[in-house]
Amino acid sequence: MLRKILGTVGTRYLIAFLNLFLIFINAKILGKEGLGLVGLIYASANIAVMFNSVLCGNTIVYFMNRYPLGYVFWPAAGWSFVGSAIACGIMFFLGMIPEGYGWLVYGLAVLMTLVGVNSRVFLGEDRIAAFNLTMAVQGGGLFVFLLFFYFVAGAKEVSSYVNALFLTNGTALLLSILLLASSFSHKSRKAGYPEPDSFGKILKEMFVYGLWSSMESLAEGLTTRLNYFMVERFSGLGGVGLLDSGTKVSESAWNISRGVSLIEYSSIAKTKDAEEQRRITLQLFKLTYCVLFLVMGIILLVPEWIYTKYLFSAEFKGIREIILLLSVGIVAFGGNNILAHYFIGCGKIKYCAACSFLGLGTLLLIGCFLIPAKGIPGAALTSSIAYICMLLFSLLVFMRQTRTAARELLPTPGDWEALRSRLFHKHSKH
Repeated sequence: MLRKILGTVGTRYLIAFLNLFLIFINAKILGKEGLGLVGLIYASANIAVMFNSVLCGNTIVYFMNRYPLGYVFWPAAGWSFVGSAIACGIMFFLGMIPEGYGWLVYGLAVLMTLVGVNSRVFLGEDRIAAFNLTMAVQGGGLFVFLLFFYFVAGAKEVSSYVNALFLTNGTALLLSILLLASSFSHKSRKAGYPEPDSFGKILKEMFVYGLWSSMESLAEGLTTRLNYFMVERFSGLGGVGLLDSGTKVSESAWNISRGVSLIEYSSIAKTKDAEEQRRITLQLFKLTYCVLFLVMGIILLVPEWIYTKYLFSAEFKGIREIILLLSVGIVAFGGNNILAHYFIGCGKIKYCAACSFLGLGTLLLIGCFLIPAKGIPGAALTSSIAYICMLLFSLLVFMRQTRTAARELLPTPGDWEALRSRLFHKHSKH
């Protein structure tokens, strides 16, 4: 399992490095306002993708281990179009989509969701190499296409960023379809998997299960990005650009927890042993928050003048304060991601939904006071408080349900010995 984690996290960090480099390029070429606009476009598309997770997210992995692939895949693929239309329609009427970009956000949401559907199939089949390759193309392709538009075609404008997003996700979709062909070339009914009584029955089961997952994903997505729309109302696109740049630098640390949690979820969903599920979660939780503390510590060592003079520009003054205010929350959210995937893998999605809605409620309540009063730093502090509340909730539920003592949350020499053993013994069981 550790080799899969290292491969997945490594892939994500390669993508993160390229995207971080792109943030610096975008900041110099598009400026604060341009960066704010592309931040809102991408945030809107991501919210639609999270809305689609009712059938297109972890629901796929969960039901792939229970029913034949065809019964799970096709409803998810169809929902990519329907769910995106519903989500974008709601955001349009709420004024959350930048004017003139409605259809572009819809098309981008469909593409991103379809890539996510295929990727979840790879994850459910334990095809980690195919999963990582698809993610690498989806993330790294943006770097290549944007450099072409900016420096070869000479189109240094927001439309180039949007076009690059479409080309990147379109390429990733085509690649994932080619890789997915082998999944449908075998018999659709795996040994030991029951044939459902009817297609409607499994669709209903997926909606019931996925509804909690979708609500959780949507609430979580709004918790991480709703402050963009709140800041835009008080500080304009320039304010969003500053917040987005500081947020993206800080959130680069999340590639650790996201890579680990995907492998964790796949492992937990495949075992029914409650103690094994608890053991996996505890070990990965401790590993994750320790590494996150280290990474955020390194990021905080970068002085303000490096950002304003070399990485961004003088108009991004105050970015280090944003990163500092977000730092504790970033670690908390990353740790919570591990616990959330434990609940999802065990089928206890309602706890994840409750946690995400707690975070969203906290963000809205505190943000209404801090953002008008403190501006962009207030938005960063609001996010941190919301993330910390989410972690505390998940910890309390996890500890109560699994009878885990507080001392077990602390790293021990045994944890590091287990990690060392897995690093040097490739054929270890886990």
